[in-house]
Order: sequence, then structure tokens, then C-alpha cells
Amino acid sequence: MNERFTIGGHVSPATTRAADGMKRRAWTVAEIEAMQAAGIIGDDERFELIGGEVVPMQAKVGRHEMVKVELNRHLQRTIAEALTAAQETTLRLDEHNFVEPDFCVYPRAIFPGDLRGYHVLLAIEVADSSLAYDLGRKIGVYAAFGVPEVWGIDANALVTHVHRRLGAGSYEEISAAGLAETLAALRAPSVAICLEGFGLAPL
Repeated sequence: MNERFTIGGHVSPATTRAADGMKRRAWTVAEIEAMQAAGIIGDDERFELIGGEVVPMQAKVGRHEMVKVELNRHLQRTIAEALTAAQETTLRLDEHNFVEPDFCVYPRAIFPGDLRGYHVLLAIEVADSSLAYDLGRKIGVYAAFGVPEVWGIDANALVTHVHRRLGAGSYEEISAAGLAETLAALRAPSVAICLEGFGLAPL
């Protein structure tokens, strides 16, 4: 939870509280972008901002990249002309939150820099070692900011965890689709996948 307090009539920067109970300074999207522009944060550093906390993104291993490459090839061939399937685009959610889905499907008429959670029709995450984070805290962030559907693909088991139908702070419909099942996005039916067709086998 973010907190603000007043010292000598001045409002302090927001803070967050970590698991150890100690307060942390909560960064804003604008501050992070200013540090990137100044070269304080390198262009090659990959992370997300969740509740003002910088969450480093783990290095992608070969299996993750194999699934992502095949998925990107499929999406670019099959997606409707009116839609965009952007790979690793920054999705700014509010002052203290941005994420980088592996794929983000949204109307083509929207400029990427203007993209917000409520524009997104489908977010897709491909994960191996980061699966718990992607299906845990990050799913909660997507739900909080109105993303109607999220697919979390386990790159090792080749199982897709589907989160649909926003409810009160979470998704009301959660299911798992196996390797041979075909999935189509509810709000973007041209986005349909069957992982079996990618020529990969579960580990």
C-alpha cells in the first residue's frame, strides 16, 4: 500500500511497505522515465513498476524465447487488420504502475504511447521460472486496471492459464487449456492459438 505523509508542510514522496515491514520509497512512472532519459537507468535494464516498486524481470531462457518466437509468428500472420499484437510494449497503467506483457492485443487505431489498461483486449504472458509472479501478483494488477482477459502460458508444460470475466478485483473465470486445445480471445476472436501447432513438446 502506498502512503504519503507531511514534513514541515511538504508532502513527502509516496512509500510502500515491503514484506519485512520497512517502508520503501514509491517511484512514479514519470520519475523512472526521467532516470532512463538521463542515463541513470540503462536502456538494457528490464523491469516493471508495480505499486511504485521496481520489479526486475528475469533473464529469458531459450525455452521462453522459443515459445514467444512461434507465438509472435502466428499472431502476426492471423490477427485481424484492425488489431495490433505488440510484443513487449510498455503498458502504463497509472502514476505508480507499468508492466510489459509479452504480447498486448489492442485496437490498431490506438497509438502505443497512449495505450492504457482499458484499451487492452488481451494480454499474454509467456513464463517459465517467473510463472508464480505472472499468475499471482501480476494477474491482480491486470484485473485492477481493467484488462478483460489474460493468458499465462507455461513455456515448459505448454499449458495456458486463462483468466477471463472481470469481477470485483479479480477474474471470475479461471481455467487451464492443454497443448491440443484451441483458445480464442473473447474480445478479439481472430486471436486464436493451439500450442500443439507450434511444433513444441512439453518438458
